[in-house]
Amino acid sequence: MKLPPLALYVHIPWCEKKCPYCDFNSHVTELMPEQSYVDQLKRDLDSQLQWVQGRQLASIFIGGGTPSLFSAQSIGEILHFVASNIPLAPNIEITMEANPSSSEQAKFADLLSLGVNRLSIGVQSFNNDSLKAIGRIHHSQEAVAAVVGAQKAGFKRLNIDLMHGLPHQSLEKGLDDIKQALDLGVSHLSWYQLTIEQNTPFYSKPPALPVDELIDELHSQGLAMIKQAGLAQYEVSAFAKVGQESLHNLNYWQFGDYLAIGAGAHGKVSMSQGKFRFNRTRVPKHYLSSELMAPPELIQISSEDLLFEVMMNGLRLKKGLKTDWVLDQLGMSINQLQTALAELVNEDLLIVSAERVLTTAKGYRYLNKVLESLLPA
Repeated sequence: MKLPPLALYVHIPWCEKKCPYCDFNSHVTELMPEQSYVDQLKRDLDSQLQWVQGRQLASIFIGGGTPSLFSAQSIGEILHFVASNIPLAPNIEITMEANPSSSEQAKFADLLSLGVNRLSIGVQSFNNDSLKAIGRIHHSQEAVAAVVGAQKAGFKRLNIDLMHGLPHQSLEKGLDDIKQALDLGVSHLSWYQLTIEQNTPFYSKPPALPVDELIDELHSQGLAMIKQAGLAQYEVSAFAKVGQESLHNLNYWQFGDYLAIGAGAHGKVSMSQGKFRFNRTRVPKHYLSSELMAPPELIQISSEDLLFEVMMNGLRLKKGLKTDWVLDQLGMSINQLQTALAELVNEDLLIVSAERVLTTAKGYRYLNKVLESLLPA
């Protein structure tokens, strides 16, 4: 069996404040057990080394939470331990998420010197009213300063996270957010709609959101602005200049393997017996409770779930997936695949050819409908 590329996800679960829309595994605390957590991350990775299987790491993503709350020294210690135990690809991409606060900006140059070569800055909006409405603790000037500061520190690869469909957001405000991001000259933009998730304050007390017609118009005009600026859409919410696509996220969407360390981290590995997922306990206190870290329990992805999982990830990509790769992942023939997807093809939502499996323009616009139809009965 040919193994897919291998990546590593590192989860640091603490934030200064929990945003009311966020359902990620993040926790607010005044005292972060930083060194204890770094030590446990090392034990966690050590327990997963058996799944490397001779591969190099193609990418590392340090997410959260707000991982840039940790000191540059701690980030360097984590990266040094990884490099000491797993071979790194010569062109490895190492991304870290950061918030725009001034204290985090001061670390940018140190992070670059330690090997982090890509930053993802959680701007969300450049409008102070919008930032306040979604509970963000930075202001628009800090957002601009963070992007400029990262560029001055030497970061050539930089992503801005932007949300649209925010409470009371007008068409003009939404488009101005995009304009400001593009004017800053970033090479990658993640632009996605605010969604109300269960178990969040916004779910129990929903804010007043723009009507669907306004969101549709913002989506249409926003896509045109981004395209005109030279950033191509390569995934549902991801846009990049040529060669600036996120290697780590591409590995997710192309159903690659990834080790995952940290409280609440989720991973996926391939072996001769099949494909497996695993996760760690979400609660940091429980994650830190033992000095002996056993390997996480593997749960095999069933054959019934495999078609949905491959498509759920791959159809997010604008270019879809190579058909021979899909067949290899699923253990199907082209005739079996065409039969399984015939209804979507007939509804003009999907294209299945000898070369590629991808959505039509209509299917890409209504991707959730496509994926819902693929859910196992």
